[in-house]
Amino acid sequence: MAPNGSEADDLRAGRRKAARYVVPVTVVGVAAATIGLVPALAASGDPDLPKITAQQLIEKIAKSDVEQLSGTVKISTDLGLPNLGGLESGLASGAMGGGDGSSADPASKLPELASGTHTLRVAADGEDRQKVSLIESAAEYSLIHNGEDVWGYDSKSNEVFHGTAADSGRKHRDEVPATPKDFADEALKSVDDTTSVKVDGTAQVAGRDAYRLVIEPKHASGTTVGAISIAVDAKTGLPLKFTLTPASGGAAVVDAGFTRIDFARPAASTFDFTPPKGAKVTEEKDAATHAGQGAERKAGPGRQFHEPGAQEKGLAEKGPEIIGKGWNSIAVFDTGTKGGIPSSAGKGEFGGFLDSLGDQVSGTFGKGTVFSTRLVNALITDNGKVYVGAVTKDTLVKAAGAGK
Repeated sequence: MAPNGSEADDLRAGRRKAARYVVPVTVVGVAAATIGLVPALAASGDPDLPKITAQQLIEKIAKSDVEQLSGTVKISTDLGLPNLGGLESGLASGAMGGGDGSSADPASKLPELASGTHTLRVAADGEDRQKVSLIESAAEYSLIHNGEDVWGYDSKSNEVFHGTAADSGRKHRDEVPATPKDFADEALKSVDDTTSVKVDGTAQVAGRDAYRLVIEPKHASGTTVGAISIAVDAKTGLPLKFTLTPASGGAAVVDAGFTRIDFARPAASTFDFTPPKGAKVTEEKDAATHAGQGAERKAGPGRQFHEPGAQEKGLAEKGPEIIGKGWNSIAVFDTGTKGGIPSSAGKGEFGGFLDSLGDQVSGTFGKGTVFSTRLVNALITDNGKVYVGAVTKDTLVKAAGAGK
């Protein structure tokens, strides 16, 4: 729930241009008067820090003005997804990139962060220079934003992706959550009167003293979210660690934290990039200007430039309908396509594969299939509607029945 009145103005005024790591600026809309904060104090734990209320800590995050840093982030994700081998990257590349795609396109790397443990090196120098490197076995993938240029480089395939920061055609495809702050900003946007927020002790993260901010649904019924813990740097207000545990218990769904951090300005050369000799470079132009163009051209010995064709036109883009409240919110999309997902009856092996991943359900809405993870569930009905939320399977079925 967004803040009101002068308090909202104060929070917005206090919010500086924080390091975004190729993530567009978002405003943390939080105020104590509107979210029912639990007035717990950080009075115990190690290290020993001055007392602070949850309201004060949230304001500290909102006013954080860190613009220069470098460090290492460890991200572990356990959504409970099946092991699909290379299928995820193929689907993402085909759906998001079109054509033959490029392994250097940031869209091809998103599925990799959806499971397992990964190490990232990050660096930032204001709004115009950021770098994120995904360290892989005997290889590295880097995403670099330097001024107007955005570069992606996959050392394993020796492929390069090049676009511009103002390229509206990508529609946020370069948003790769890379730091605890990225995750924390999204979590804080969910804080409203259905939420309990408290400061629960202190911690040390990457050698820094930090407060622990805990966000929990007040009423757990229906949601898959158990709790969110954010370690906030006591000096700068920068989130250093983010942990999301599911209501079902067990390992964290997402655990992202700095293992090393330095607030000194990175060397300017950190953000320099020149495509290596022999690399295949994929150029992405403004879709409105270059729609339908997919020509390949040569530019120097061994270098190929490829302009992917415009993505196929699908349904008109429109926002979903939101039903429910707070942690039980569900996004509803009407695809306009009847028949649900392809079934194994007459739709080939792929349809049968999809059937095996989901649970068949029925209700007053008719029939459908629920696809589940440990956090997010999605119901695709045979009448063309899709219900998605961090809610249980039963909650989705009831919502579809009420909406029909």
